[in-house]
Amino acid sequence: MVATDIQAPRPKRTREERLEAASKGLQVHVVGLSIHHAQVEVREKLAVPECDWNKASNEIIASGAIAEAAVLSTCNRFEVYYAASNPREAMAAVTKYLSQRGDLPVSLLRKNLFMLSGDDAVWHIMRVAGGLDSLIVGEGQILSQVRQCHLHSIEEDGCGGKVLSRLLNNAVAAGKRVRSETAISKGSVSISSAAVELSEMLSVQDLQLPFSEARLAVVGAGKMTRLLITHLASRGLEKITIVNRSMKSPQDLAEQFPDVEIEIKLMDDLWDVIGRSDIVYTATSSVDYIVDKNSLEENGLAGGKPLMLVDISVPRNVGEDCKEVPSVHAYNVDDLKAVVARNTAMRQKEMIEAENLLKEESASFIGWRESLSAIPTINQLQERANKFRQEEMKKATRKLGHLNDKEMEAVERLSRGIVNKMLHGPMAHLRKSESVEGKQATLKELSAMFRLEEDDKKNGRRRRR
Repeated sequence: MVATDIQAPRPKRTREERLEAASKGLQVHVVGLSIHHAQVEVREKLAVPECDWNKASNEIIASGAIAEAAVLSTCNRFEVYYAASNPREAMAAVTKYLSQRGDLPVSLLRKNLFMLSGDDAVWHIMRVAGGLDSLIVGEGQILSQVRQCHLHSIEEDGCGGKVLSRLLNNAVAAGKRVRSETAISKGSVSISSAAVELSEMLSVQDLQLPFSEARLAVVGAGKMTRLLITHLASRGLEKITIVNRSMKSPQDLAEQFPDVEIEIKLMDDLWDVIGRSDIVYTATSSVDYIVDKNSLEENGLAGGKPLMLVDISVPRNVGEDCKEVPSVHAYNVDDLKAVVARNTAMRQKEMIEAENLLKEESASFIGWRESLSAIPTINQLQERANKFRQEEMKKATRKLGHLNDKEMEAVERLSRGIVNKMLHGPMAHLRKSESVEGKQATLKELSAMFRLEEDDKKNGRRRRR
């Protein structure tokens, strides 16, 4: 729940305003919670449905400390990418927002947060899009989610701006390269497939029953359920029960999987289905627990036949206290790490190749980002050169009074052409990608060579008058 004192969204800036802001030293940052750093009970308090990503981004920039923002919220991560010129002030604003949104003490939040700036933030989003930061290395769903983050950031109510939208677009391109130029995404590489692998691996241990003989059910009928059934079908699944609030989505799934016998039940029959199933997967968007200790006990499922609950939802659908119920074995997304370790080991070689590709894409963005710092100098250079050109043209006009308008226009074009060609070399050099130190040295040299600082001082004196 979002605190009521969060300010209203600011009006969307024009393209010129975004360009000006980008050239004033905006640096990219990321703050977030992921499965690597924060427990699920903390992550679920900050989870934002995709339809509200832009709303959250607008609330984040409302303080005025942050110029651009984009939210990425998935089962395994909640991350805020933002651009700001004052990192300390921006970090304080983001932390305050997250604390208010999740009703979390700042002290608890900071224990779970990770914070990255500059090149480290760029490298992070590249690894996220490439699937290298995922619970299951190389999984494909995160690339689609980063792509949606980019698309939302450039919508009418998005807050991506010039820098952040470019970063996210580069990240999507990097993710595509990783999947097309390496074999990192081959095999089962999604949260749903990890859930299937986990239940298959522990079936005999928990249920004293081979996985192939277990009676399966899934609560929910969204994208995660579709992926789940896809992986189950690849293991020879013949029958599964889907429990959902409505009939349409399960019926659509039944049409998509004609070789699987899908029994459809509504939520009124939930406990009947759980009672006759051996493994129940939960994958709904509910913000409340569907199954907890009390409901298991009330429905006579405590101490009976073994039951495995595999919760792949964030927020969680299965309460942590279910692990206290005799004969019930409950798992959530944080328990998939055993599967992750096995899959990661098999992909070490591909990870090295993927990181090399991501380094190229990361360097490309950083080079572009640094080129923005040259914009004010380029503008000053053009303005100074044009000022000299106009002064000289004004002097020459007295001597060229015998020329008609067409001939004077030709002289005007000639003077502009000479100036543009003279400036082409210095400006091209400024735009070149090089080290930060090299860029700063070049800017300083050109500024001194063309006496641009003198113009700044004169303009400053005029403004004070």
